[in-house]
Amino acid sequence: MSPSTRVAFSDLARATYCPRQLYYARRDDDRGPPADVEERRALAFRYRTLRDASDDVLRDSPVAVAPDSYRAALDRLAARDEFEALCDPVDRDVLLTGKDCRGIVQKLLSGRGSNESNEATPPTPVLVSPGEPPDRGVWEPQAVKAVAAAKALAWEREREIPRVLVEYPTYGVVRTVHLTTRKKAAYRTALRTVRSMDGPPPRLRGSDKCDACEYRSQCGVKTRSLRSLLGL
Repeated sequence: MSPSTRVAFSDLARATYCPRQLYYARRDDDRGPPADVEERRALAFRYRTLRDASDDVLRDSPVAVAPDSYRAALDRLAARDEFEALCDPVDRDVLLTGKDCRGIVQKLLSGRGSNESNEATPPTPVLVSPGEPPDRGVWEPQAVKAVAAAKALAWEREREIPRVLVEYPTYGVVRTVHLTTRKKAAYRTALRTVRSMDGPPPRLRGSDKCDACEYRSQCGVKTRSLRSLLGL
């Protein structure tokens, strides 16, 4: 791959999770999201109505927790300064194209207000994840994807984008990703990995990631059985 080729956000995330998984997904042209992803992401645009939704409505929606827990999570979310902007983003499904990468962010929040230097605050890209949040922060592949989104938007707007939001709407949780030195280093590593890929990368040697991977039967990684984990 040419160093000048822009890399997709999703490829960077896959390469962070497992470069070999990205290799198989590219080979099989299988990089689209699962069928139910859009239904889950749609929750991120219904927060106002879902806060007061009945148990039946919530049970019929793809929320991942009990109705009472979900409403409580949305009440906590409503206390955030960004809540109104998350409900009414300035733009949706925005394609960002940067110097090195490109991809879609599900929301773009305008840079309202001003900072101490009286300059308008920068816009905030938002990634909406259909999955479960970790106990703290975001998963590493999502952090790399967030850095990619910030860098692409910074390239377009010619200004620094210091943070990205990652939403987990099936849990009513939103996490802030700041562009730390460590996260930017992980992004650069993923970028080098994708650009240098010209064949199947080494296996992860039985990583826990392998158990959930749809390519494990092709990959040939020997995963540990329940018996071996229990020492039987």
